[in-house]
Amino acid sequence: MTAGRETFGTRDRSPDQVVCHIDMDCFYAACERLREPALRGEPLVVGMGYESDETHGAVATASYEAREFGVESAMAISEALELLPRKVEAAQDPDLDVSEAGFYRPVDLDYYEDVAADVKEVLRDHADVVREVSIDEAYLDVTDRVRWSGQGTLNGSDGTDGEDRPTVEVFARELKRAVHEEAGVVASVGVAPTMSAAKVASDHDKPDGLVVVEPGEVREFLAPLDVEEIHNVGPVTARELRELGIETAADLAAADPDRLADRFGERGLEVRRFARGEDAREVEPVGEPKSLSRESAFTEATEATEQKRERVRSLAADVAERAEREGALYQTIGIKVVTPPFDVNTRAESLPGPVQNADLVESTALDLLAEFDEEPVRKVGVRVSKLSFDAGEQASLGGFEDLPGDGSADSSNGETNEGSEEDEASEGDEVSGERDRPTTPSGEWVQSVLSDF
Repeated sequence: MTAGRETFGTRDRSPDQVVCHIDMDCFYAACERLREPALRGEPLVVGMGYESDETHGAVATASYEAREFGVESAMAISEALELLPRKVEAAQDPDLDVSEAGFYRPVDLDYYEDVAADVKEVLRDHADVVREVSIDEAYLDVTDRVRWSGQGTLNGSDGTDGEDRPTVEVFARELKRAVHEEAGVVASVGVAPTMSAAKVASDHDKPDGLVVVEPGEVREFLAPLDVEEIHNVGPVTARELRELGIETAADLAAADPDRLADRFGERGLEVRRFARGEDAREVEPVGEPKSLSRESAFTEATEATEQKRERVRSLAADVAERAEREGALYQTIGIKVVTPPFDVNTRAESLPGPVQNADLVESTALDLLAEFDEEPVRKVGVRVSKLSFDAGEQASLGGFEDLPGDGSADSSNGETNEGSEEDEASEGDEVSGERDRPTTPSGEWVQSVLSDF
């Protein structure tokens, strides 16, 4: 079916709906530059699991200057250093060119969250409904605050006259200005009648982008884009779609729905709808998290028991500290272990009641890890779940000695590259089912917060 035989845009929602998607540009790098202005304009790599002068860990964010050297998110730090040596080392090595070197900094989530709090305050001032999907990304429903350029005089549901409301473009420019002035970071903004189209629009002209897709123009806007640019289509699914001859969003929009359902299930039908500009979802705030977790990958699979245990200790401490800051009690403590080639194993132990105890998180995680002492391991993770945010509910620690340690509460095996599309996305920041998170087929270091394994 050709695009000309169908109506552009969406049939499911009113064309008056205005969804704004805002995405901070290279957020971790932007935060580092905020406190170190000398880093502005310089190639900058922020590493997960990275420490100064070390080569382990993986790239969390690479500035646009660093990307020019081939450095990408989720790349091993050791590989990034081959492409972009550290500035300080280049200055001391006559064989290296200082102009082709960069700066490296470790992830500092506490600081980034402080900056993100300033951004979120701006967003709440500019929208009645805000859905925060990661530390640096959010959807806004601004239907009653703005008007599409062709709307003319309309009364909003809040009783305001349409002529008294700014156009979406004027609003978006003001939002970008406010974020930059109040929080000190740069954002790209996409505006469209649907969530999925707004997401694509915000990615379309990075960095510092602003793309507005008016009602009736959604499908026309999407049609020429590579199929991988459609929301929820990651590299793995894109590759499989290309095997079916589906190269662009237009191809996906016109694809046989039965064929897609047979190959991809409901996800195939969903991304087809998105490619057609059909998305009935509303912008709704995200509730309290269901779990808190951290993960870390080794540069190479390791059988060293103490190395694995030390990494789990560190992750357990991070998770417990985060739970304390969030005021969260937890009733289940679990681990994730990825073994070669890419087998994902999860183990968990349920407690009699909700607690908040860092020592217990560490000891339980280490007990569960013992099963894998003799196995090569690519990646480990620690998670607490069944969260409660009522401090008065904390259970007594008595009786934990009687709990079984067989990890029977949660156990599964799978392939990392056959998970959800969120696990295939290119830039990972955090949170919830709509996050885009960096992973690689080699299982490089990935960090997740407020999310399930």
